[in-house]
Amino acid sequence: MAEFIMELNDEQKEVRDWIHGFAAEVMRPAAAEWDEREETPWPVIQEAAKIGIYSLDFYAQQYFDPTGLGIPMAMEELFWGDAGIALSIVGTGLAAVGVLANGTEEQIGTWIPQMYGTPDDVKVAAFCSSEPDAGSDVASMRTRAVYDEAKDEWVLNGTKTWATNGGIANVHVVVASVDPALGSKGHASFIVPPHTPGLSQGQKFQKHGIRASHTAEVVLEDVRIPGSCLLGGKEKLDERLARARERAKSGGERVKNAAMATFEASRPAVGAMAVGTARAAYEEALEYAKTREQFGRPIIDNQGVAFQLADMRTSIDAARLLVWRASWMAVNGKPFTAAEGSQSKLFASETAKKVTAQAIQILGGNGFTREYPVERMHRDAAIYTIFEGTSEIQRLVIARTLSGMPIR
Repeated sequence: MAEFIMELNDEQKEVRDWIHGFAAEVMRPAAAEWDEREETPWPVIQEAAKIGIYSLDFYAQQYFDPTGLGIPMAMEELFWGDAGIALSIVGTGLAAVGVLANGTEEQIGTWIPQMYGTPDDVKVAAFCSSEPDAGSDVASMRTRAVYDEAKDEWVLNGTKTWATNGGIANVHVVVASVDPALGSKGHASFIVPPHTPGLSQGQKFQKHGIRASHTAEVVLEDVRIPGSCLLGGKEKLDERLARARERAKSGGERVKNAAMATFEASRPAVGAMAVGTARAAYEEALEYAKTREQFGRPIIDNQGVAFQLADMRTSIDAARLLVWRASWMAVNGKPFTAAEGSQSKLFASETAKKVTAQAIQILGGNGFTREYPVERMHRDAAIYTIFEGTSEIQRLVIARTLSGMPIR
């Protein structure tokens, strides 16, 4: 087990500086344009692919960093550059992780390369889980997968929503219910290959923030996929369903808590994204306060401004420490006995909303215009308290973990 440290090593610093350079030189100059266009920034993704940031190898190297700091460090720098473009770059990783976590070696080797494409012909992938009536309440999922034994095919029907890259992806990973009686334990994940009949893009959402990231509904109408597209294979699924049915009779709550622990482990990465956006807004506000003069002196000379900046920096550093702690715990297999994953996501996301609002206040009227980036950062920050579990869900998870009570 790697020791928990609060400083990046030399190799990590080199990677951080490399990512920071890309964020500063490529992402930031393009941020306002793609936010206004509300379109996927394909040229930026291609640039990321050419230098190796948009690739499975890069994220795998960061994920397997034994200190646990690789992923949060990378996420913070990318989202410091711009949240919308960054989500377009990392969104494919959600689908790739779904295949890595549940797929066979053959499935991993077959489908993940098709998710990324090549630097000259980049592709994206989509992870489709949420539904109009099943966001936080995953047990209410209505998308169904029915096995056609005669043809060795799965037939998928339903509608997914809030899917990053939904409809434009080369490969879709779809979570569907194969046994509704088991709730979330009756779910399975499926690969929908490129150009499969029956899959279409529904509504594309026009969003408040992260507008450079494509978000849409995915409609599945009698989508037939080969049996080999069930992640993990049918034998493994049948064994898992049988165990779930037995556990549901004697220890259903234990199964539910094990599933919650899986969600917990992914939340620090979202916290790191929020830290990146918050840090970007803080730096803009600090520089503005040092150069903007009123009444013959820089506005940072006023305690009302200086104290805000002090609070902003303190909150950002505290959020980063919570994220790093949870990331180290997740990589090293330490249990979240106090819901540390949710703690990090909750505090960092709320910090991002507060800090970006304070940045606008410090810039005054300029902060309210699109001429300055803090307006966009504030819009982007709103998503962190919503996706990957709302702040209310995080508080519920933390309270249940601490009390051991089924708080509702």
